Amino acid sequence: MGRHGCSLGHLAVSTTDRFVEMNGIRLHYLDHGGTGPTLVLAPGLTANAHSFGGLMRAGLGDVAHVLALDMRGRGQSDAPATGYTMEDHAGDVLGLLDALELERIVMGGHSFGGLLTYWLAANHPDRVERCVVIDAPAAIVPALVVQVQPSLDRLGRVYPSWDAYIALVRSMPYFADGGWDADLERYFRADVVVHPDGTVQARCRPEHIEQVIEGEIVVDWPALSARIEQPTLLVRAPGSFGPPGSPPLLTREDADATAARMADCTVVDGVGNHITFMFGEGAQVLTGAVAAFLAGSRS
Repeated sequence: MGRHGCSLGHLAVSTTDRFVEMNGIRLHYLDHGGTGPTLVLAPGLTANAHSFGGLMRAGLGDVAHVLALDMRGRGQSDAPATGYTMEDHAGDVLGLLDALELERIVMGGHSFGGLLTYWLAANHPDRVERCVVIDAPAAIVPALVVQVQPSLDRLGRVYPSWDAYIALVRSMPYFADGGWDADLERYFRADVVVHPDGTVQARCRPEHIEQVIEGEIVVDWPALSARIEQPTLLVRAPGSFGPPGSPPLLTREDADATAARMADCTVVDGVGNHITFMFGEGAQVLTGAVAAFLAGSRS
């Protein structure tokens, strides 16, 4: 029995790599299969579709048909030189829905993907039935970029080997309290290209991520979130994120303020920090919260 009162049977799901061409690019996504409503998941700022692997292991496919995306410039999706505004990213999701003939879906995402969920819910309510937002504040301030700086710093560098790269990742403050597991390692493996000489480099480019950040900070997120009427689950990671002593990325006060602006938003605390609560024990709690939220839509 999950912490949120929903028992997950962990049905076996079959994951398939798929691509769709639209908006002048080829977008990669993972079709995890599953049963229930279609849940489209967008990853964090520099992340890829494999960042949701822990949730799938925790049984998310028991309650939803999950499609996890590589946004443009990340993972195996195309990386055009320009076109990284919120409108561009939203257009890619809508293009995917049109290609798959999906009229309305449950939209969800982690961090940047949560912001994209807010954006789509507010600006395209005809396509979004419900929202699952994973640790994304409906406000962007420069301090947030400082908190993710260790992750950004790895971009654009060439590392002598996979072992050297993963050693750097594991030394980041986000993993100081442990929580490393096989799903996390698979996520980071999907993050890099291995060159013929054995050197490795992150797939996404710093110049593209800079454009994404520029597109985020010009949005009035509090005003936008106030226009969201769909039922929304906001799951918060309470653990410290960043250098030692840092607060969570999303404080409970900020989460409650976000929820108060929206018509129907429930805040649930997970276990772990902004990254680790997507894996291991944290994934179990997060998946239980999503299962309970989706079950409420069918009761």
